[in-house]
Amino acid sequence: MAFGIALSGINASQKDLDTTSNNIANVDTTGFKESRAEFADVYANSLFSNAKTANGNGAKTTQVAQQFHQGSLKFTQNSLDLAITGEGFFVTSEKKDGLTHSYTRAGAFKLNPNNYIVTSEGNFLQGYKVNSDGTPSAVSMAATKPIQLSSEVGSPTMTSDIDMSFNLPNSAATKDPTLFNPDDSSTYNSSTSATIYDSLGGSHVAQSYFVKVAGQPNTWQQRIYVDGKALGQPQTLRFDNTGSLVQPSPAEFTTPALSTLGGVWDATNGSVDPTQTLNFKIGGSTQFSSPFEVNNLKQNGSTVGKLTGIDIGADGLVKASYSNGVTRFVSKVALAKFNNPQGLSQKGDTSWLQTQASGEAIAGEPDRGTFGKVNSSALEQSNVNLTNQLVNLISAQRNFQANSRALEVDSSLQQTIIQIR
Repeated sequence: MAFGIALSGINASQKDLDTTSNNIANVDTTGFKESRAEFADVYANSLFSNAKTANGNGAKTTQVAQQFHQGSLKFTQNSLDLAITGEGFFVTSEKKDGLTHSYTRAGAFKLNPNNYIVTSEGNFLQGYKVNSDGTPSAVSMAATKPIQLSSEVGSPTMTSDIDMSFNLPNSAATKDPTLFNPDDSSTYNSSTSATIYDSLGGSHVAQSYFVKVAGQPNTWQQRIYVDGKALGQPQTLRFDNTGSLVQPSPAEFTTPALSTLGGVWDATNGSVDPTQTLNFKIGGSTQFSSPFEVNNLKQNGSTVGKLTGIDIGADGLVKASYSNGVTRFVSKVALAKFNNPQGLSQKGDTSWLQTQASGEAIAGEPDRGTFGKVNSSALEQSNVNLTNQLVNLISAQRNFQANSRALEVDSSLQQTIIQIR
């Protein structure tokens, strides 16, 4: 019997050594959770045995339990690196349309060739479809979908309105407007420009020139040029003695049709609407003694936007920014939690599968209720304490040696008995 008891102790010590060695090997593995070998004693008592004198039959491994306490955060420069502070797991799937999910704390995500957010192994990160205000349309495991970022957004929008306000200096020298020449800066006082877009998304420069009219107090002319070509006649701007704009009233004007410039604006050269004009809104413009200054300048046109940036908030909301100034809510990162995380089955690649022991996955939103926050540009490091593991390693080694010695003594006693004559 002593032989079997010592052998069970050796097996238990070996399991402890294996578990500790695995922890040490993964001390730098992102999202790794350390394990702990748990043991129990073995007693085999029959109905008629004397429990008071039973010595036990050794040890057995009852469980190698994962320890899901928080690991420290390592901050990076990659916005797709995600870490959870608190409870929850990222939800992933091996296939784009797969219904089988795996769960991980390792947030080293990246984009695949189709702009899906994936793990290093190519598993798809799951998220919730969101409304225009960023709220999820549904929160459940069945509602999760792979998160895909569009590399382009929107169709080109032809510019129709330009909203601008400016200050023209009251002390500016007057000039003869009949001598205006856009190529000679001495013939005008100030200028500013805005980028406008045609129906195909092509960009053009709309330049505004301002000339203070000689012989007419508080009067200016604004001339509009697009790509170096004059668009209509000069527009008269008149201010009162307080510096407020009084003409035109209301403070806006409409240019002639852009097709008068020819080129791309002409219906024969791809323009959708040959009657398209530019509506200038110049409310709030002033004539004070301060220097020329543009206080507001915006327009409503846009070209096709290219993906330029990704931002993921603490609530898991994924926002994409595009080169045309458009920002769009793409998805919301899905999190899952379990009533018994230690019941999860290890899948490998720092991910787990749900089991009957873990219970069903409970879907939720980051930073809501008991679900943790999502930290962008950060990774959760392994929660292994290397010092503790080295101490455990020494302890397991001593246990192994002690049980080996017990096995050796038992063998020696048996050999002595066999040699009795």
